[in-house]
Amino acid sequence: MPDLIYEKHPEGHYAIFTMNRPERLNALGGEMARELDEALHDFSNDDSMFVGIVTGNGRAFCAGADLKEMTERNTLQADVKAKLEKGEITSEEAAKLLPRPSGTNNRIGPFSTCSKPIIAAVNGLAIGGGCERSMDCDIRIASTEAYFGLYEVQRGILAGFAIHHGARVMPFGELCYLLYSAKPLSAQDAYRIGFVHEVVEPDQLLAKAVEIAEDIGRNAPLAVQGTKAVIQFWRQFAMTQSFQLGDQVGRWLFNSEDSKEGPRAFAEKRLPVWKGR
Repeated sequence: MPDLIYEKHPEGHYAIFTMNRPERLNALGGEMARELDEALHDFSNDDSMFVGIVTGNGRAFCAGADLKEMTERNTLQADVKAKLEKGEITSEEAAKLLPRPSGTNNRIGPFSTCSKPIIAAVNGLAIGGGCERSMDCDIRIASTEAYFGLYEVQRGILAGFAIHHGARVMPFGELCYLLYSAKPLSAQDAYRIGFVHEVVEPDQLLAKAVEIAEDIGRNAPLAVQGTKAVIQFWRQFAMTQSFQLGDQVGRWLFNSEDSKEGPRAFAEKRLPVWKGR
């Protein structure tokens, strides 16, 4: 089974992108990034497609980064590096052993940069990179069972996409609370602060997303795309400088003792002991 299911509905001028790793809570790993790149390329170049819908298979929208996969990859990289340094393998052999990058490293976001509107139909938990994936979309609707979370400060690290883009899709103070407190945001509270457009029962979620997509699809597609282009100009304004600052802060934080303590405490299933250095 593919890690991303891509279905086109020409009669309604919309396509559905379903993250399909339910056993991993649709974590961002496997072949999902590559398959999403391919699907978005087809979607963007198909003149019969006007609107996209993104959702998740199972009880999760997306759990963010696949930590298990990241741990396995980091272990492999460390092992290959050690063998290379000992002269047990050549650099060519090392390159063959290491996994190839999956997809592109788009710091702006694959849905923001798509020329056509994208609706997030958030069916369940959307945490970390999953919350950020919903932020990347133009419109968000949520199931009553959905919730959002950005828990990075509990691990002594920085959030990624959200610290740059979040304040452009929700009130500044609400984003600060979400990022600083690491408390979950319910679907109802996400609606209250204007982060999601509507909250519906789980069995109505996809139908509501399709209804919105068809409403948009009845309009002139080039006018809609032009509107998105201007809106996205504002949303991406000064983003290069934001990422430059984020890189500086990230390097400073990465060298701290707390950035090591957070993941270690999580792995050992205990409360972290912060030192503030």
